[in-house]
Amino acid sequence: MANQEKYQERLKRINDAIALKEPDTIPFIPIVQCYPFLQAGYSMADILYDWDLSKTRKSLFQYLDDYQPDAMFGHGYVYAGQGPILEKGMPKTMRWAGEPGAAVDKNSIHQFIEFPVLEDDEFEQFFTDRSGWVMNVGMPRTNGILEPMAGFKVRDMGVYNSYTAVAAAVSTPEFKKMLETLWEINDMNNDLSPRLRQLDADIEAYGYPVLATGGAGVPYDGYSDFLRGTLDGLADLYERPDQVMDYCKEQLEGVLEMIKIQGKMMPGKHVFMALHKGMDGFMSDEHYRTFYWNHLQIIINAIIENGMVPYIYTEGKYDSRLECLKEVPAGKVVYHFEEVDMAQAKKILGDTACISGGFPVYLLDYGTKEQVVNEAKRLIDTCAVGGGFIFETSCGMDLAKRENVEALMDTVRNYGKK
Repeated sequence: MANQEKYQERLKRINDAIALKEPDTIPFIPIVQCYPFLQAGYSMADILYDWDLSKTRKSLFQYLDDYQPDAMFGHGYVYAGQGPILEKGMPKTMRWAGEPGAAVDKNSIHQFIEFPVLEDDEFEQFFTDRSGWVMNVGMPRTNGILEPMAGFKVRDMGVYNSYTAVAAAVSTPEFKKMLETLWEINDMNNDLSPRLRQLDADIEAYGYPVLATGGAGVPYDGYSDFLRGTLDGLADLYERPDQVMDYCKEQLEGVLEMIKIQGKMMPGKHVFMALHKGMDGFMSDEHYRTFYWNHLQIIINAIIENGMVPYIYTEGKYDSRLECLKEVPAGKVVYHFEEVDMAQAKKILGDTACISGGFPVYLLDYGTKEQVVNEAKRLIDTCAVGGGFIFETSCGMDLAKRENVEALMDTVRNYGKK
């Protein structure tokens, strides 16, 4: 069968599951992450510094040939080829394989570092002089390359003949070096980005849909992840709820505008949303509805209205949130679960949304083939009846044993037929 025919067959299988139909066989879409590259004999450091993407390309197409999944998913999160760019930008919120100093193991996925970027005594400036705070505080605090911005005080330059003050400010050795490096980063991005896009286009031409090409985020996640950190972000729900809500409403407008743009650029595609801070126990049910689900529901509806598919990736335990997740249009949404009672998820969401995930990757790392097969069958028996189920691993496979992944593939393909 020609590649395009296989592509349409796989896409139909996925779309049938999303529409709560029972496809010819359960869609099998493992979250690959590091697995294809490590199986091909490369380290993740090799992949992050794979500027021409030859190692990345070889690894991914070998994975497709070996496992023939129904879509490619998870490969875009590994920052392939971006190591040289990261070195120049010097982010203070991230460490990666191959980074000078070896803070992260050469075979690890990148690691994010969270800290309060917006400090307690800066809220007044943040809400009254956002540009000044971002320019002089936020950007220098999170990016090494942008540290010279801390001294760029526009408010001290006046208006009349301000060009002379600006000229002096940007002519220091530190500022000149920053600008030159930023130009280099822009040139590097313009060089790498087309190759990354072409790689995805070639994967689709080979017969495999590339999922989750769009992106969006819950405003509270942005507040907690990038401004206040987890602990301060949660404390703020009690100590300054009005300011948290003001920020979330402000960010929601930007997210909705971005969704409109994506809808025009990639109709029919999946929009990926990772839910970082909505898991069980992180906030009360009341806070979850007010500061989290309230905005997530609006975003989900906007994605649907703009002709795309919301792919909602829940992180951590999500048992107590299932009733909220039900409040969406039927047959339009995919909910991926990392850790949840899948029987309850099927019971509550089965007539509303497609569910996926729930297969624990630790079994692929440390379990036996028998354990892998038995758990896969249990999950299929629990979730597949009546349709609306995509078989995905709970998260990235990374260090999985090859024989276990093969056993998983064979089980889903044979046991999961209609």
